[in-house]
Amino acid sequence: MKTFITDDFLLHNEYARELYHEHAKDLPVIDYHNHLPPNEIEQDRKFENITQIWLQGDHYKWRLLRANGVEEKYITGNASDKEKFIAWAQTVPNTLGNPLYHWTHMELLRYFGIDELLDEDSAEDIWNTANERLQDPGMSTRNLLAGSKVEFVGTTDDPVDDLKFHQSIAGSEFSTVVAPSFRPDQGLDIGHRGKFKSWVDKLGIATGREVHRYSNFLEALADRVDYFDKQGCRASDHGINVMFYEPATEQEAGEIFEKSLNGDALSLKEVHQFKTHTLQFLAERYEEKNWAMQLHIGPMRNNNSKMFEKIGPDSGFDTMGDQLLAEPLSNFLDSLEQRDGLPKTILYCLNPRDNYILATMAGNFQNATIPGKVQFGTAWWYNDHIDGMENQMNILANVGLIKHFLGMLTDSRSFLSFSRHEYFRRILCNLIGSWAAKGTIPANMKLLGRYVEDISYYNAKRYFNL
Repeated sequence: MKTFITDDFLLHNEYARELYHEHAKDLPVIDYHNHLPPNEIEQDRKFENITQIWLQGDHYKWRLLRANGVEEKYITGNASDKEKFIAWAQTVPNTLGNPLYHWTHMELLRYFGIDELLDEDSAEDIWNTANERLQDPGMSTRNLLAGSKVEFVGTTDDPVDDLKFHQSIAGSEFSTVVAPSFRPDQGLDIGHRGKFKSWVDKLGIATGREVHRYSNFLEALADRVDYFDKQGCRASDHGINVMFYEPATEQEAGEIFEKSLNGDALSLKEVHQFKTHTLQFLAERYEEKNWAMQLHIGPMRNNNSKMFEKIGPDSGFDTMGDQLLAEPLSNFLDSLEQRDGLPKTILYCLNPRDNYILATMAGNFQNATIPGKVQFGTAWWYNDHIDGMENQMNILANVGLIKHFLGMLTDSRSFLSFSRHEYFRRILCNLIGSWAAKGTIPANMKLLGRYVEDISYYNAKRYFNL
């Protein structure tokens, strides 16, 4: 059966169709947060088969495979690449209503020219056609980015990384800007004593410093912020399972730091004191560099301890958390605002229960430096489907200014995920078009077109100084 991904897919009225085809479709892509491996971009990697580019590392698909009763050997185990692909093909017809059904067929169509529905019957032909297409020079990582009109990529990088791949890419003639993003989660995770000490040792090596005291630690972190900035960094990123705010002096944070390095147990209050003071210090450095600070709040990770021990993190066993965040988040942002140290900030929540909290919280800390300085970020992870995206945008419009919204990011490890920008733009155009069709906003296509163009591309270009 032929695909259902038509030119007017998800565009349900004349206004939506005009907005997408005339204003959104051909804009470049700024993907300011993803997990693409920079080494594969630097090496211009080519993939032997569709499993390697499509299924490896994709915990979205892994979750659905498990839900379909597929054995783990066909997911992360030692089954052949073809067997893993067949398992996914058998699963796809059972994914109706899940965004992966849409993404699967959009990616087959956009990257491989395959307009057939994927199922057990079509799997063999699609396997062969896709693998043949992958031998084309245009299917290497750099050509995939260029072909998707990706203008900017913000990868996710540990402060101790040497960024040699970013340097090599920047020194080449590749047109896409591949910039690092500063992700110091391990440097704040003082509750894991052995792991934290090991990371501190790596920080010392990366900076050539002896990091035995908290003052040395902060100096080393500042060194790495400087280093990342020289490599074109535009943003930091922080994974925050539970939002914290527990003020502490530098002396108190230093005592906690030394306790951890000595192997002493820390109370939850001490952990939060250290995190609060350290993140305040970093946020002020971000403000100096005109970076954006991204806070990804609310996941509850590694719930299946048996599978975590077997496979490791980021394998499809994370879920939404339900810890309260309004008060600690407000206090944290306010503490930065009081000292004129609040950088551009993007707030993401995994639990949609918190959408109104973040949307209204962002409004508390705006100023004249840039429209939308503090952002309610795009629908994230379990929310990047039609309902989730529409909900996030409706709430932002209800209590803020959607005109300054930064729009979509992939948050992905896949080089085929950039069709999600098309997916988002179609949903955006349909949402605004539906408002016009209902008569709740004027059907002024010049005005609405500017909204679509800004949200799809220009807002992010301005926000990240590109």
